[in-house]
Amino acid sequence: MLYLDGKLLAWLVIINNAKWIFKMPKIKTVRGAAKRFKKIASGGFKRKHANLRHILTKKSTKRKRHLRPKNMVSKGDLGLVVACLPYA
Repeated sequence: MLYLDGKLLAWLVIINNAKWIFKMPKIKTVRGAAKRFKKIASGGFKRKHANLRHILTKKSTKRKRHLRPKNMVSKGDLGLVVACLPYA
């Protein structure tokens, strides 16, 4: 077994003098989250507002205009987004 900073990186298996190295599995990115959130230089994530996809005729112009600009992910939800995007 190969360790680095206390983390297991790979297994070394020897059977009948044959050696195999198995690397630890990579963490998968949640693809839905990757399409919805973008990381910015300060370390936060930007996101799009909800309620701007359909049934727009009954929403006022002011409401739709205020939903247009991007928003930041709040501190309470930041941990969930980071867990979904391990390589962002």
